Amino acid sequence: MRQSGRYTQAGGAVLAIAIIAGAVAGTMVGQPSIGFLVGMGAGILLALLIWLNDRRKS
Repeated sequence: MRQSGRYTQAGGAVLAIAIIAGAVAGTMVGQPSIGFLVGMGAGILLALLIWLNDRRKS
């Protein structure tokens, strides 16, 4: 949501990239499902940190 000309950050792209990177890395070691889950966990953590940082600034 945009508030009076202030742009907020979004973590969706970080989440998507982390999931894809995790799946690719997992495929390289023969465990794409585990890589997907690790990537998703890391992406959620990063998106949450971005969201918390953005809330702190407002």
